[in-house]
Amino acid sequence: MALHFERADYAARLAALQAGMASANLDGLLLFAQESHYWLTGYDTFGFCFFQCLYVGADGRMALLTRSADLRQAQHTSLIADIRVWTDAAEADPAVDLRRMLDDLGVAGARLGVEYDSYGLTYANGLRLAAALDGSCALQDASRLVPGLRVTKSAAEIAFVREAARLSDAADAAAQAATAPGADEGDILAAQHAAIFGGGGDYPGNEFIIGSGADALLCRYKSGRRRLDPNDQLTLEFAGAYRHYHAAIMRTLVVGEPRPLHLRYHAAARAALAACEAAFRPGRTAGDVYAAHARIFDQHDLGQHRLNACGYSLGAKFTPSWMDPPMFYARNPFVIAENQVFFAHMILMDSETGTAMCLGRTSLVTSTGAEPLNAANLDLVVKSR
Repeated sequence: MALHFERADYAARLAALQAGMASANLDGLLLFAQESHYWLTGYDTFGFCFFQCLYVGADGRMALLTRSADLRQAQHTSLIADIRVWTDAAEADPAVDLRRMLDDLGVAGARLGVEYDSYGLTYANGLRLAAALDGSCALQDASRLVPGLRVTKSAAEIAFVREAARLSDAADAAAQAATAPGADEGDILAAQHAAIFGGGGDYPGNEFIIGSGADALLCRYKSGRRRLDPNDQLTLEFAGAYRHYHAAIMRTLVVGEPRPLHLRYHAAARAALAACEAAFRPGRTAGDVYAAHARIFDQHDLGQHRLNACGYSLGAKFTPSWMDPPMFYARNPFVIAENQVFFAHMILMDSETGTAMCLGRTSLVTSTGAEPLNAANLDLVVKSR
């Protein structure tokens, strides 16, 4: 089997999950998030875009319901022994197949937690699930249970995060080397991905952000490429990914001569990033991190240009997003702890002047505070030729 962790690591995760189920008075879980499947068993697939469910009992029993296309995927990449297949057909209803599997496991009448807040469970399939299990089990939302365990990383996971950070730095260097007046955005993007794949990395959880000119003010990927002008701005947000663990970097590079606003905004973004990283300490909250970001930008009279969130947790994630909870926004009470990994991004988008400036990197929380894992040099990158 192609497992990335020792079996003892998976056993420890299962024990932690069983303790969480006991605290929540649950007899079992219906897991639909691919991240949960991967973290708990090693199961590695993008087949979660179809109906699939991992049952985990309070006694540690596990059974996976999936499609035939993922049978061998589960056998090869996971430690799940009980794998059942629902059959594609015009009249197929995999939720009914799930009920049959639960009945066969003797779970009728159990109190089950469900990962409703998951890309792996569409609303349509959620309705099917509710109809199929109506009267057979008591269901309650348990969407936060596994993410709450995943946010704190083991030593083995941190080693993968460090490798992802190394790959992100390689992509950063490749992007900077490819950026110049007249450069094609596609070549810059290709150089980043080549550095990551050539270094042994994975596909990221979502597309890289790349945008120049007016598109430098966008916080999302969009289709379409352009060549850089002699005086231009280029916003990049990307992540190294290793064994699905992510480490992200964000920068706005200046091509040609920086505008005075570029210099001013960069100084503010660097100060705000330092303030956020200073709040990455055990016992502080995610809301404290956001407050630090807002305080610095507001002191620089840039409140109208900042966002309402400034980062999030990173870990093993699948499409469509590498973002993990918690997110840094106002008054988020999540308490930060040692061995958690966070990406803080300082984003300034001035639509009135068309000026963008972003700066971000990934840090590990230690007993004494933040340890930045990538983007050691936070100077403004200016490429004139």
